[in-house]
Amino acid sequence: RAQLVASGGGSVETGGSLRLSCVGSGITFKMRSMAWFRQTPENEREGVAVIGRGRGDTTAYADSVKGRFTITQDSVNNILYLQMNNLTPEDTGMYYCAADPDYCYGAPCFTLPFNTRGQGTQVTVSS
Repeated sequence: RAQLVASGGGSVETGGSLRLSCVGSGITFKMRSMAWFRQTPENEREGVAVIGRGRGDTTAYADSVKGRFTITQDSVNNILYLQMNNLTPEDTGMYYCAADPDYCYGAPCFTLPFNTRGQGTQVTVSS
């Protein structure tokens, strides 16, 4: 059974950085499209960053995080990362990683169900 465990969240001030990690078991990341989502305090789900599997891996980001967040993956150890820099209070939320078996390319990847999800890790950014 697939399991995703996220960690690395915390409380930081505006302008700070955090690196989230997501460790997978029972699942092979390189065979899945992988993504980070966040649940905002207003209970909205937002796709933050994604690695789409296709003929070549592609990455896509929410407009609000472009240039500040970077998604990467350690395929050998099945770990997904999200480096978050220059954080703002609008980045506050519960961040979780997710996997989808379908291949996709770029921003349309965010429309996939990503039904395999881990528990979240809370990120709180104060002004």
